[in-house]
Amino acid sequence: MKTLLKSILSLLFLLNLSCNSTEKSKNVESDIVSKTINTQVNEFAIVIHGGAGTILKKNMTKQNEAAYKAKLEEAVMVGYNILKEGGSSLDAVQKTINILEDSPLFNAGKGAVFTNEETIELDASIMDGKTLNAGACAAITNVKNPINLARQIMDVSPHVMMTGQGAEKYAKEQQLEIVDPNYFKTEKRLKSLKRIKEKETNKEKQIAFYDAEIKNSKFGTVGCVALDKNGNLAAGTSTGGMTNKRFGRVGDVPIIGAGTYANNTTCAVSGTGWGEFFIRATVAHDISALVEYKGLSLKDAAKEVIQKKVPDLGGNGGIIAIDKYGNIVMDFNTAGMYRASVNDKGEVYVGIYNQ
Repeated sequence: MKTLLKSILSLLFLLNLSCNSTEKSKNVESDIVSKTINTQVNEFAIVIHGGAGTILKKNMTKQNEAAYKAKLEEAVMVGYNILKEGGSSLDAVQKTINILEDSPLFNAGKGAVFTNEETIELDASIMDGKTLNAGACAAITNVKNPINLARQIMDVSPHVMMTGQGAEKYAKEQQLEIVDPNYFKTEKRLKSLKRIKEKETNKEKQIAFYDAEIKNSKFGTVGCVALDKNGNLAAGTSTGGMTNKRFGRVGDVPIIGAGTYANNTTCAVSGTGWGEFFIRATVAHDISALVEYKGLSLKDAAKEVIQKKVPDLGGNGGIIAIDKYGNIVMDFNTAGMYRASVNDKGEVYVGIYNQ
């Protein structure tokens, strides 16, 4: 009888352990699910930049500062409203960049910098994080909004990049808006070119190349990254390139993985900086790779690339990025970067200086 009683008690004890173990497993699973859900910072959000460089408050008039901030806010709100209404991240990126391309304040579209031959050559790219499809164009002289051409190349053609006259012919066939090349030119940019040419004439070329004004002429790009309500990421970048550029020079902007990258599993990135170094460091993709393969947070990945890798090579600049959880990063190693963001609560941030 005692033996039977012991057996029953042992069985009840084991059953109790099993129940507790199952309950603990449920609790652990519940905690994991809860933590995963809580990592979603923003259901949708958008970030833009208008270029990085030696942007110092002491050199900025109140009128110019107000003009830059107003245009940045106008642009970012265009994209935000698209996202708020359930629109795609691609549309938000494209339409936002259109605003920046149409403004003479930024080095993209109207107001782009001059080449050595006093012409304008524009580059742009866009990428879809859902499909990893992308479109890019380079050395464009007559397409009003190069980002629209990049989008058309991505959506309609079997190619990723088109350049020069061939790309312009394609733009015309696709009925994109074509303008006289003089549309892009501004007196401000022409004066900048002439100053740089004077410095090159009066100094040795190597010294002139590293002159502060000439070095900063490499900066000046506009870009946008966005996360939409469907969880899709997109990135786009547009630029006039480097003041006084020669020989068909092309920087990082139209190169997928260097100046632009988007992947739904990780993040979307748009860069602005010294293009040659951004190409060599594959900046945009490297940030994504650090998130995907090393498990770094977006903030830490951007810091690793922008604050360490690029400077170690001798370059500088900045990036904007957003990950699949809606975390926003705006990182740069220069004195300033024109930038703005809006989260899913409609909270707007606009910044210029390193603060």
